[in-house]
Amino acid sequence: MDIIWGMLSLDHHLNMLIAMHGTLTYAVLFGIVFSEMGLPPLFFLPGDPLLFFAGALCATTALNIWVLIPLLMIAAILGSLLNYWLGWQLWRKLGDKVFAEDHRWLDKSALQRTRAFYERHGRITFIFSPFIAVVRTFAPFIGGITGMRLARFISAMVAGAVIWVMLLVVTGFYFGNIPVIRDHISSIVLIGLGLGLGSLALSRLFK
Repeated sequence: MDIIWGMLSLDHHLNMLIAMHGTLTYAVLFGIVFSEMGLPPLFFLPGDPLLFFAGALCATTALNIWVLIPLLMIAAILGSLLNYWLGWQLWRKLGDKVFAEDHRWLDKSALQRTRAFYERHGRITFIFSPFIAVVRTFAPFIGGITGMRLARFISAMVAGAVIWVMLLVVTGFYFGNIPVIRDHISSIVLIGLGLGLGSLALSRLFK
């Protein structure tokens, strides 16, 4: 509930961050996106609403969209590469044992669901995974732990990261300040969370 409440008040937190720290906000946003994409224990970070709200703030000139978009693309790409490397290192040491053993720093059920998603959809997983909560964090890790070729991983992952950042930031930029949307922003976030969790539930039901 604390995480959900934090997401619902994300616009307020971002406005406070900009008011207090100015351009340092870009570094904070970079760090959040990089951490969600790069570190499996931080899968709960609010990627989708964060990008949407940041785009809306660009429309008010509080942030610069021409700085924000490439910065967040780089954050998503570098985070995914780190996550792939972590998975690859673990694959070298444990192989498939990582899917059977319990690790305090790793959510095994999320890992197994993402692996099943990858086995069904293959390379396209890395293009669409950024749009699916939790899966976007574990997909690069799965790429590494299954020994996927780096060049093949990068080509799909970069496409997914670019589309994800562009679509959500630009959507926030154009629609975030329309009064009817701004007045119901909490409901929009809840719908987004519901879609993300629903996509995970459906992938589990049809595996």
